Amino acid sequence: MLRFPEHQVAGHKAIEGKLGPLIDDYGNFYKPLQSKGRGSNEVACYKFFNSDPRVPNNISQRYIPNFHGTKVLNASDGSGLHPHLVLEDVVSCYSNPSVIDVKIGSRTWYPEASDAYFSKCLQKDRESSSITLGFRISGLKFVRSSFEDDDCLSWQPDKEFLKNLSAEDVKLVLSKFVSGNIPSTDDAVSLRPDRAFVNEVFGGSNGILEQLLELKQWFEVQTIYHFYSSSVLMVCERDSVMSGKSSSGGGVVKLIDFAHVVDAKGVIDHNFLGGLCSLIKFISDILDSPADYENNCIFNGNNGTEDEH
Repeated sequence: MLRFPEHQVAGHKAIEGKLGPLIDDYGNFYKPLQSKGRGSNEVACYKFFNSDPRVPNNISQRYIPNFHGTKVLNASDGSGLHPHLVLEDVVSCYSNPSVIDVKIGSRTWYPEASDAYFSKCLQKDRESSSITLGFRISGLKFVRSSFEDDDCLSWQPDKEFLKNLSAEDVKLVLSKFVSGNIPSTDDAVSLRPDRAFVNEVFGGSNGILEQLLELKQWFEVQTIYHFYSSSVLMVCERDSVMSGKSSSGGGVVKLIDFAHVVDAKGVIDHNFLGGLCSLIKFISDILDSPADYENNCIFNGNNGTEDEH
């Protein structure tokens, strides 16, 4: 039985009669192929990662969701049969995953984009942190169990909240990703992150920082593709990390969304590489900063106020 992905945080969602991805009980993620060649472009990119010897095994096997071809399914919007990518559902092995989607690059439009698409992307890049930081947080959902009543606490802010994040706000959100105290819609501003497991998730030889650095090493030399509007997906499970039972070591990084990948023509992808380096710097700073640093941060232009966002 197919259903809507509960832990999807960005992109087109299969809600309110819209076309979006579906999942099953076997760890598969079904992503509708986009129109105007974008879907076939993404299929070609996944095939490239699966078979091209120029892609190191550590990149293709660790950072790219497993690709299982395409399949025609009934679309989530009720429009009938539609081709879908069949991918690994990277959060299927978690009970209560925390997920953050980071769109990489200071520009998200590809060179041959239409004027309308260029204008739309440029506006989003200007309104968000893309141009200033080289990346933006497209979506997030932070979850942990409440051990007192076996309930779950979660925080999933809307797009309007995320697009207005300053550099200090971004650092605060990334700090919340590695914190045990989960904010709600009422205390998202006032509740400061405790960073209870920053070292377990961001640090260490198998942590998210080392994974991003491994991705960076490949992007420093690969001249095959330029990745426009692609994302780095970071996943962890607070309950498993806090109990020391995390099989993934703390956090997992995946590279996703390849509809706008284009031929690099032998040139390094400085747009993606620059954004990735910026994200790495933010995470490195969080690891190195004092535990009470966030107490002095400004969140969406408020310094410790409790205005709801």
